[in-house]
Amino acid sequence: MNIELIWVLVLLVSAVALFIRNRPRMDAVALIVLVALPLSGVLSVEEALAGFSDPSVIVIAALFVMGDGLVRTGVAYQLGELLMRHAGQSETRLLVLLMLSVAGLGSIMSSTGVVAIFIPVVLSIALKLNIPVGRLMMPLSFAGLISGMMTLVATPPNMVIQSELIRANLTGFSFFAFAPIGLIVLLLAIIYMRLMRRWLSPNQTSTVPKSERHHIRDLIDEYAFTNRERCLRVKDDSPLVGQLLNELHLRKHYGINVIAVERQRRFRQILLGATGSTEIHSGDRLLIDWIGTDLSAKDTYQELSLSLWPRGNSYFADHHRELGVAEVMLPPHSNLIGKTIQELTFRSQRKLNVIGLRRQLTAFSDTFIDEPLQVSDTLLVAGNWNDIRRLQSDSRDFVVLSLPAEVDEVAPALSQAPYAIASLAVMVLLMVTGIVPNVLAALIGCLLMGLFRCVDMNSAYRSIHWQSLILIVGMLPFALALQKTGGINLAVEGLLGLLGGAGPSVILATLFMTTAFISLFISNTATAVLMAPVAIASAQAMHASPYPFAVTVAIAASTAFMTPISSPVNTLVLGPGNYRFMDFIRIGVPF
Repeated sequence: MNIELIWVLVLLVSAVALFIRNRPRMDAVALIVLVALPLSGVLSVEEALAGFSDPSVIVIAALFVMGDGLVRTGVAYQLGELLMRHAGQSETRLLVLLMLSVAGLGSIMSSTGVVAIFIPVVLSIALKLNIPVGRLMMPLSFAGLISGMMTLVATPPNMVIQSELIRANLTGFSFFAFAPIGLIVLLLAIIYMRLMRRWLSPNQTSTVPKSERHHIRDLIDEYAFTNRERCLRVKDDSPLVGQLLNELHLRKHYGINVIAVERQRRFRQILLGATGSTEIHSGDRLLIDWIGTDLSAKDTYQELSLSLWPRGNSYFADHHRELGVAEVMLPPHSNLIGKTIQELTFRSQRKLNVIGLRRQLTAFSDTFIDEPLQVSDTLLVAGNWNDIRRLQSDSRDFVVLSLPAEVDEVAPALSQAPYAIASLAVMVLLMVTGIVPNVLAALIGCLLMGLFRCVDMNSAYRSIHWQSLILIVGMLPFALALQKTGGINLAVEGLLGLLGGAGPSVILATLFMTTAFISLFISNTATAVLMAPVAIASAQAMHASPYPFAVTVAIAASTAFMTPISSPVNTLVLGPGNYRFMDFIRIGVPF
């Protein structure tokens, strides 16, 4: 074992240890690796940075954009509504349709994004059928994971395997190469969940509030907001005129939380979202959440030279196409736990306002802004619909549990839904037929989405999960470094030597178990990067076809069923499903 190989192994073990510790972030660890390998002379700068030009990375980025197009045009939400209509009152039919829908949609877009979209849908369905939420949330996460076994582009590990085959001068997989195995696993999962559903939530009852489909008014009532909704007009002599909201601290000093501003501009009235940089003008009408007392209201209005503006309707009803609300939940690993509403800085960071807090289905009336947040707390946030939608991409700190029915009317590109479906169909057709390389097919799909205004440039860039891309780019050089320093050959010789004269089936089983075990502790993408070259080299050393070995690693990397932290998909459903850590072990390990 040479010094360079020892250095690469030390770097690899250190990276894995940091992944498990999750500090610093995984993408930061990947960048450290990216710098350390060329600095030590193991790889050249060009070799270390080759991942940035890898076609698989471009395909993954393009698929994030395609998924965003399906969300912005309302296609993903309409699929959920279609599921509700066809499930009827049958839990078995619902289970089958849910898992088929999630696996199908997840085969062409991010499984994490698909599960995040379906969580509020499943909550609504559980309420309608009056069944425990836990019976549906784990099948939802299992289907999301199995979707990675359906197509070549379904999950980053598949693309990593593809790149490794091409690097070894072998022909890559076809678009549906994984589908035969994925369909069998999905069928087994449906049968398994049908048999195991009684153990998914033995002590649960449906805890979703009693309403078939939430509307804005329903959520406002549930969070005790109704009596706090007011509209105030800014008089000419008001000390607020010309001031920025961040400078005024109205919530802290007066109990006034400005949600939006109505302003007359030329011949029309516009609605402005309330951010820290919003400047107050004379004549503005402030749509506020009043958290002060009724006794202090008159004095506050007089001191700030504001007048109460009478309205016939709720301002949410008047502006429901622009102004909305969403119910979000704090998952177990949220960085927001322990902080107060004041410390969240929702307005400055996300252009949204927290207007309600519920804990164990009990709403705080007006004293929640200084309350430290706890796991499974739910918040009601208000603001522009586009800003609310952006919350769905943040699966670490909170999960969007409920979007009201009004959201169907305000999809940013709702009218472009047929074009989004057509763009997706063109991309899949090009990939299946192989007329052009997959990377070009994905880029053509993105360009069509842009051409038909299903996405815009800002939303396209925001939709890309850059952390995942940097992780892949930073870990790809490890395979080359291990190959150059003899690490791959050493691993293959050790594997074959340990198993003696065992046949390919035993080697495949060992590769599967090793890959599945490693993916419990680090991301499945990083696991695929590490195991793919070992699998292909093992096949070549045995003079066997490399494709079963490559497929084994790809499938094993998607079997993160056993713990709630082995995949973001599992973490997403942990809170809404009211699961414990042992529930995943109890259900996931046997599967």
